[in-house]
Amino acid sequence: MAKTWSPESWRSKPIVQVPDYPDLKALAEAEATLSRFPPLVFAGEARKLKQQLGRVAGGEGFLLQGGDCAESFAEHHADNIRDFFRVFLQMSVVLTFAAAMPVVKVGRIGGQFAKPRSSSVEKQGDVELPSYRGDIINAPEFTPEARIPDPDRMLQAYRQAAATQNLLRAFSQGGYANLEHVHSWTLGFVSGSPQGHHYKEIADRISESLDFMRACGVTADATPQFRSTDFFTSHEALLLGYEQALTRVDSTSGDWYDTSGHMVWIGDRTRQPDHAHIEFCRGIKNPIGLKCGPSLDADELIRLIDILNPEDEAGRLTLICRFGADKVFDYLPALIRKVQQEGRTVVWSCDPMHGNTVAAGGYKTRPFDRVLQEVRNFFSVHQAEGSHAGGIHIEMTGQNVTECTGGARAISEADLSDRYHTHCDPRLNADQSLELAFLVAEGLKQERASRGRPKIDSGAAVGL
Repeated sequence: MAKTWSPESWRSKPIVQVPDYPDLKALAEAEATLSRFPPLVFAGEARKLKQQLGRVAGGEGFLLQGGDCAESFAEHHADNIRDFFRVFLQMSVVLTFAAAMPVVKVGRIGGQFAKPRSSSVEKQGDVELPSYRGDIINAPEFTPEARIPDPDRMLQAYRQAAATQNLLRAFSQGGYANLEHVHSWTLGFVSGSPQGHHYKEIADRISESLDFMRACGVTADATPQFRSTDFFTSHEALLLGYEQALTRVDSTSGDWYDTSGHMVWIGDRTRQPDHAHIEFCRGIKNPIGLKCGPSLDADELIRLIDILNPEDEAGRLTLICRFGADKVFDYLPALIRKVQQEGRTVVWSCDPMHGNTVAAGGYKTRPFDRVLQEVRNFFSVHQAEGSHAGGIHIEMTGQNVTECTGGARAISEADLSDRYHTHCDPRLNADQSLELAFLVAEGLKQERASRGRPKIDSGAAVGL
């Protein structure tokens, strides 16, 4: 490493998007308490994710990353986590079946509590208060008391993340993800939709294949890849005091890992090369994501890649592109060409959410047709440049919300008030998420046809 790094070296750098805690002594005490808590994830799990992302970087897999815009303390229910996981499994089935390649499953969950804001203040009428920055920092209610940053919220976030991680491990490894349950993952309100019918067709074909293999003596009981799946967690590494407190030395390698999640990413607002967020992330060994928006030019991208992945380690760095549907062709080709010219190894992922946010009827929303168009354009550019469209990164939920307009059920602006539950940004509901998965599946099939069937690692080809 070119410069000495430590978990606290970020504190000497400029920093943006940080809360103004009024009680610094309480903040230090909360961070000290967190530093004594057990890790939420383990270094070996993060290394396993990096290995799987390395295959994606080589064109031999696809990254499905998604979940809540910002996790809520008030909506932390087992049913909500289960329903999210069900939709995620359905999307994974659709992608795996279409592309005939492994799908790496990474949730925006178990730590996605902090949110960057475009303004440090929010105004309603004549009243101006600090912005809501996520439940780990302050509360969404528009009152002076609620908007005061409270360091004890980090402890509550840790406990909620621990419970969420535990439940997700149970779901992914305890039998819920068994492919023999492929029909039971469909949520009731999705079952009668066009996406539900399309998914049932795929599920029927999978069940027929399982029946055939069972007749040949291959059962889920004897094949662990059929009855469980790898599921990883991720969040934006925004609140660095929290991240530092959970950064530990791995006893087997001597490397530093941020044990708050398997993967963390750097936002488009905090990716300044000489600032604190880049400084922190360059020293941890977790897989790292980097949001890439219209303000990022190709030369600066290479500079950031050199800082974050100087050894060009496959699976270390995922570039999460968020331009807006009408800007993909303007910005993405130059980035891809520069990365290819410099010989860098990255995963290319599409965030079709953040560049397509509009205001409608007093709500923030995202027109679903724009979301779909950004994904189509992302695949088109990669096909033209001869690179692998390696993933999608979406804000979604398993709930029947009305936050993004459009989709097969044609949610209108007038419908937004029906079930608009998000505290921050609008999310795709389960039906829209599944519709998006079918679109991505078509893109992967076309890429596969144009490039020939990818070579798949035998250990990665089985299961979801």
